[in-house]
Amino acid sequence: MNLPNKLTMFRVILIPFFVVFLLVDITLYDKWIALAIFIVASLTDLLDGKIARKYNLVTNFGKFMDPLADKLLVCSALICLIELGTIPAWMVIVIIAREFIISGFRLIASDNGVVIAASYWGKFKTTFQIVMICLMIADLEQIGLLTDIVTWAAVALTVISLVDYLVKNKDVMKDTK
Repeated sequence: MNLPNKLTMFRVILIPFFVVFLLVDITLYDKWIALAIFIVASLTDLLDGKIARKYNLVTNFGKFMDPLADKLLVCSALICLIELGTIPAWMVIVIIAREFIISGFRLIASDNGVVIAASYWGKFKTTFQIVMICLMIADLEQIGLLTDIVTWAAVALTVISLVDYLVKNKDVMKDTK
């Protein structure tokens, strides 16, 4: 278990703590603790990939668990935000549906010996989703318009990145029988 994989597992371990602090009234600072946990977990995603590539520590475990940990973190946050009445369910459905579609598409590609790397659109999408979630957790009235703009941008980038993946890799589907 190398450092990038430990960071990935740490991210997964943080998720229940994040959810509890976001949804349960324990202290006066619950949402700020949840926000801090979410930020730390998001930063581990950035770090584990950089470390794995820089020091040639890429493993099959990391290739599988890192994107899964990311999806668990973001989907957990979005589902909690529905519960809190912060984001409409349809937006979360669009975001989660995209993740399922791309995961399925990557699985089909993998079965055909094709690796589909993350695109810039996918990276922008992830960045906007993380910023959106942070803004929604902070829930500051002064930045309500900014939160709305980032939310719509995150949803738009979700759809754009889906279309980008499908168009760029349409040949993968032609090869399946």
